Amino acid sequence: MTTRLTVAQALVRFLAAQYTERDGVRQRLIGATWGIFGHGNVAGLGQALVEYADEMPYHQGRNEQSMVHAAVGYARQSNRLSTHAVTTSIGPGATNLVTGAALATINHLPVLLLPGDTFATRAADPVLQQLEVPYAGDVSVNDALRPVSRYFDRVTRPEALIPAALQAMRVLTDPVETGAVTLALPQDVQAEAYDWPDAFFAERTWSVRRPGADPAELAEAVTAIRAAKRPLLIAGGGVHHSRAEEALAEFAAATGIPVASTQAGKGSLRHDHPQDVGGVGHTGTATADELARTADLVIGVGTRYTDFTTASHTLFGHGDVRFLNLNIAPYDAHKLAGLPLVADARSGLQELTQALGLHAHRVADAYVAEYGEDKERWEQRVDACYEAEEPDVRPTQPQVLGALDAIVDESDVIINAAGSLPGDLHKLWRARSRDQYHLEYGYSCMGYEIPAAIGVKLAAPDRPVWALVGDGTYLMMPTEIVTAVQEGIAIKILLIQNHGYASIGGLSEETGGERYGTAYRYRAEDGTFTGAPLPVDLAANVASLGMRVLRAKTVQDLRAALAEARAADTPTCVYVETQTADTVSGAPPAQAWWDVPVAETATRASAVKARELYERHVSTRRRHL
Repeated sequence: MTTRLTVAQALVRFLAAQYTERDGVRQRLIGATWGIFGHGNVAGLGQALVEYADEMPYHQGRNEQSMVHAAVGYARQSNRLSTHAVTTSIGPGATNLVTGAALATINHLPVLLLPGDTFATRAADPVLQQLEVPYAGDVSVNDALRPVSRYFDRVTRPEALIPAALQAMRVLTDPVETGAVTLALPQDVQAEAYDWPDAFFAERTWSVRRPGADPAELAEAVTAIRAAKRPLLIAGGGVHHSRAEEALAEFAAATGIPVASTQAGKGSLRHDHPQDVGGVGHTGTATADELARTADLVIGVGTRYTDFTTASHTLFGHGDVRFLNLNIAPYDAHKLAGLPLVADARSGLQELTQALGLHAHRVADAYVAEYGEDKERWEQRVDACYEAEEPDVRPTQPQVLGALDAIVDESDVIINAAGSLPGDLHKLWRARSRDQYHLEYGYSCMGYEIPAAIGVKLAAPDRPVWALVGDGTYLMMPTEIVTAVQEGIAIKILLIQNHGYASIGGLSEETGGERYGTAYRYRAEDGTFTGAPLPVDLAANVASLGMRVLRAKTVQDLRAALAEARAADTPTCVYVETQTADTVSGAPPAQAWWDVPVAETATRASAVKARELYERHVSTRRRHL
């Protein structure tokens, strides 16, 4: 039996019938479709979404990149078991997807991209917005999505949709391969009819597997852990993706091994778990970083070991340090010449706990007491950063976080991605639940926070969802505020005004750049941006987009505004200007280095001094071979 439909209609019906299943729980794979329509998709997918509106929910976006961010936020909150599709026109609509696609792929988060494309028949070449490539007739701007997609196909004939769509679903649901998946859809093919086999539209369930460890690798891992005197576990985002938090807590409690976390892995243990020692690396805590420097075994679970985690390969300083990497992806399991333990994070941790439990293995009590005391000292530093002795003055950025910390509970979700906030949050935030801390730091994309908050709220409608943004990040992509207002999605925005790029300003100063071009100020007579702050009213801008705004001038005002926003059932923004406008946050300084190369030759004293310090740090780098 067959049904005659257009390619676009067939694709929408197919997507509505796809499901995932893990641990006996079944849910839709493609929960909704985001779209901005133009001549490349309005008559194809646009018409199909109208035709099957009862089967496929639709969300109207304002910016193509932000639609991808919303889909990614939804996918992460859904544990990668459900995501959204995103459709755009050809030309700039399609190329605007590239940044969002890169973010999804780097963070191993599934999203389906459906950009329109130029005519497959080439009957009307060149069409509006078409890039003509003299040396290749089969290239369009959509090819820019190839390097940032885990799977890419261009559907140039109706029947080609069947294998392309099935391959797309396979990649989206593969815990190793998942990321952005692109099906480029020529606008003439979208509208073309074909007799589709009815089996194509049957419900299909994609099982998300949990592979266990190879027995030989498991035995090696157990031997390495039992031999270690100062082991440290680093929890990455894979712990969350696998829902391995409970297994990790049991492993840590049984062995006494301290657990540090990457940005993606923070919250793998609650902040008050005895074995939780906080963030690790350049933005980590003093407790975790000192443990990393002296660890003789580093157990990486679901981490990619980025340069922020390894302090650009200067952090792990023990002369005989070894690495044991539990990861579902063999590529990451073999990093740093580590012992690979290729397995799902939850399965692998459970197997390790069971194997070690046979011998009642636990680290020395003195080691537990040592990191426990260090953790307590760090918590006192956090208290000092959060405390505001004068509630009637403008807050510092850490005091802003302290005010938020005081009103949230385990149900709140905190979203951030770029600027000085990630460093402060990684050091200071006390994660109360497995998914409270939502930091996108694989791509650290300015503008992610607001659309991602919409995606998270769609996935978790009963939870308070906060987008934390600085003024620089806000100005990158505030457009989806309109979407939140339109659909009544009650996200909360905490907008911090510090008159520029605070994080990069500090980095510029450290590397000899003298904060050049990092402040939002008028030009001074010498041509630099060191004049008075710009008279930009971001709160008025937020209000002009339809969102309710609460202005806070003091710490006391801020506390009241945050409590009011948390209780609100409509989209609400809290706007506050911080006290330290010309500096970074005022939080504890970096506890580990990060490699940003400094000019090797320069005449300005700041750059010369920065280079001298840089060379001292570089000399401590080591390769783990």
